[in-house]
Amino acid sequence: MLTLGFIVPDGSGQTMLAFSQATIGLALVTLLIAYLPTMYAAFSQRETEVALLEVRAGSPPTAVEMLERFKQIDHELGPVWERWEIWFAQLDESHTSLAALPLFRSPSPTRSWVTAAGTVLDAAALQHSTILGEPRPDAALCIRAGFTTLRRICDLYGIPYDPDPAPGDPVSLTREEYDEAYDRLLAVGYDVVEDRDRGWESFAGWRVNYDEPLLALATLLEAPWAPWTADRSPSLGRPTLGRPRGARNGQPH
Repeated sequence: MLTLGFIVPDGSGQTMLAFSQATIGLALVTLLIAYLPTMYAAFSQRETEVALLEVRAGSPPTAVEMLERFKQIDHELGPVWERWEIWFAQLDESHTSLAALPLFRSPSPTRSWVTAAGTVLDAAALQHSTILGEPRPDAALCIRAGFTTLRRICDLYGIPYDPDPAPGDPVSLTREEYDEAYDRLLAVGYDVVEDRDRGWESFAGWRVNYDEPLLALATLLEAPWAPWTADRSPSLGRPTLGRPRGARNGQPH
């Protein structure tokens, strides 16, 4: 068990050293055996919500489609933001203490924790900035939990980003993309802000907090194609990757 049957050390000192070295090796193997289930448990916990998002936001997921589906079934969004705020907190704890875990890909090639995070953050930002109604502190808290988590994961890999962006700083989304989202939300029956310019400024003011970290992580992890997340360069430009071949209405064949 301790690989000590092939030679007899001379003296008690050498004997103790040989036994201690062999025991350390055995202890390392034991730690590895205990370490892998911990990583799998964190991975499984992460992927449960990612898989559920496919039902709620399509494949690949989009923030607008998520809001459209919740409107069609008349489902309250408050509990969604609370659940994803907890998900971000768990992601922060597990993906910064287990450095390899962010690199673990989803079982499905069309899913990714990065694109899921971006979809939820964009949906919360759209509700908080564009959709009229009662104040949504739960959506704001979800956004803050999300960009804080993404930044800490970027810190783990040494990815640079602006830690204190101004609300007016540029984001990778264009005004045309926001207007398209605005029209779709209006078409399904949402009460939206009348002043589009103000809605765009508010949305961009939320997006700027997580825009750089989100796109940088999507690039680093080679996330599957998803609108507003893995379809553009992290260098604050227009989309650089078109819809993949075989995709139709946002749904891969």
